[in-house]
Amino acid sequence: MDELLLLVHRIPYPPNKGDKIRSYHLLKHLSGHFRIHLGAFVDVAEDWAHTQAIANMVTGEIKLLPLHPRRARLRSAYGLLSGEPLTLPYYRDAALQAWVNRLMAERPIRHAVVYSSAMAQYLTAYPDLHRVIDFVDVDSDKWGQYAERKPWPLNWVYRREARTLLAFERRIAGSFDASTFVSPAEAELFLQLAPECAGRVSHYSNGVDLEYFSPARDYDNPYPPSARVLVFTGAMDYWANVDAVAWFAREVFPAVHAQFPDARFYVVGSRPTAEVQALANDAIVVTGSVPDIRPYLAHAQVAVAPLRIARGIQNKVLEAMAMAKAVVVSPQALEGIAAEPGLEVLLAPDPAAFIAHIAAQLAQPDAMLGQAARRRVEQSYSWESNLQRVSQLLAQAPAEPTPAGQRRLA
Repeated sequence: MDELLLLVHRIPYPPNKGDKIRSYHLLKHLSGHFRIHLGAFVDVAEDWAHTQAIANMVTGEIKLLPLHPRRARLRSAYGLLSGEPLTLPYYRDAALQAWVNRLMAERPIRHAVVYSSAMAQYLTAYPDLHRVIDFVDVDSDKWGQYAERKPWPLNWVYRREARTLLAFERRIAGSFDASTFVSPAEAELFLQLAPECAGRVSHYSNGVDLEYFSPARDYDNPYPPSARVLVFTGAMDYWANVDAVAWFAREVFPAVHAQFPDARFYVVGSRPTAEVQALANDAIVVTGSVPDIRPYLAHAQVAVAPLRIARGIQNKVLEAMAMAKAVVVSPQALEGIAAEPGLEVLLAPDPAAFIAHIAAQLAQPDAMLGQAARRRVEQSYSWESNLQRVSQLLAQAPAEPTPAGQRRLA
């Protein structure tokens, strides 16, 4: 079995948030075809408890290293002096580089897959290796979006990060054998920014575990009796999610609650920031981390995704669709998802549209909408099917690997 090096910026387990869902399924897929050597960071203390689950999926070596966010932020400031994007020193670790160098010297590794742009820095010295990078999103564009909504001096820092990270993304995409993104729209955006990379850029969409997210299962109701519930799911220390729920609580929910006094807005997700916690009142519930989000989806009348800043595909939308929910989405949250507005999801470009769609569903739920949403996910969002694209890209490697110890360093 060929050996493959997989580098991920965050331990790909448990699959409980957007990036970890995708990286977990990528690891699961690759482990069926390769002997995997996995290098990753652990940035949440409780994730160390999952090392055995990772060991069960990896037949080669594993290198997990702690990443302390406060220290990493201090380290990233070096980028202001070096001229590089702050993202790179944030994820730079001499021990991980030494581990990579040793593996490359000792093992007949033929392929490497890098998950997220920050991890590409560990393989820039190995041009003879067949390298595939999963950028997932155009992260540089996301920093540009952040800059538009932040005051000085953060907007200056974020604009600088957008500019310098795009330059790094272009350099990596131009030197690696292939680059993937999470959707056709994301790949097209990158090609508009980096036209010289045409022919090396493609995409594979996210998927949903359809057996796990099944509306046919029985779930205990976590909500008060008779409450009409709107639910938002997601990691609540992620600024785009924080911005979304704060905007929704301010601009949309008061009008909904005025029409339906029994309406409740549940914000379901781990590590809510102080801003999110401050939203809580008699009608808005901030749950914090929950052991299982499916009951919260199953028993809600409506799922909402009012994101104003977004890149790629929103797993929260796909999961709610898989649970046969009526999902009301902003244009940003729908980007990259092949769902028909009005038939499979409800598109709301402004507060008035959110209010109208939600009120209609609370007054008279449309079961056909949820059923159509489930069918769309079944047809278009299978992990097994979508990950075949990665297998195709890896199959394009040269027939014979470069022997260990004879690799040409850049």
